[in-house]
Amino acid sequence: MSSQPDLDQLQRCLGYQFKSPERLLLALTHRSYGNQNNERLEFLGDSIVNMVIAEYLFLNFEKAREGQLSRLRARMVKGVTLAEIGREFQLGSYLRLGSGELKSGGFRRESILADAVESIIGAIYLDSDFDTCREQILRWFEGRLKQLDLQDTQKDPKTRLQEYLQSRQFPLPRYEVISVDGEAHNQTFHVSCVLSSLGRTTNGIGSSRRVAEQEAARSALKQLGVETP
Repeated sequence: MSSQPDLDQLQRCLGYQFKSPERLLLALTHRSYGNQNNERLEFLGDSIVNMVIAEYLFLNFEKAREGQLSRLRARMVKGVTLAEIGREFQLGSYLRLGSGELKSGGFRRESILADAVESIIGAIYLDSDFDTCREQILRWFEGRLKQLDLQDTQKDPKTRLQEYLQSRQFPLPRYEVISVDGEAHNQTFHVSCVLSSLGRTTNGIGSSRRVAEQEAARSALKQLGVETP
């Protein structure tokens, strides 16, 4: 969170020593800090991590269909997963943020941590080559990749609920935020899922609106008997 963080410890955590440390410093610089920030590196890193994970899945899940591969990849490269990796590296301690983001706890924010991880991937690619970058990404994701199974390719609850309703020509569910508790950097969302045509309403709680909506949709599927409790 300092203007000039000590990058040596971070590089040890990353398992990569930068030839040009200024690339890593740029990768840690949020747009709130100034015009020279990590947005372009994030764009590059996002493309690279998608490619590397897609290649791994293609080679290691030979019997998987395209849709299954896509869902496995989405699980690996989604913001939640990238933010988890960022926390493992304690990236929040190294981010360069503007005063507003600092005050609101931006160093803990999932989206900022995820973007920083992608930016670091872009920076490693520019500092080395694609093979080296691939090696780093696969090492960071190794534990998660080894736990993957084709059973993990089931569609998320919101998608399953939508498809269930559409197949029966029912109106789509309506999600409403009931309340939001906690400070800006540590909020809890309470969301309802309203199935007007079926006279049902379920609730969900989560650390983001998206997570709470998924929980509400899962509850609706259970009430409808589509999924077992």
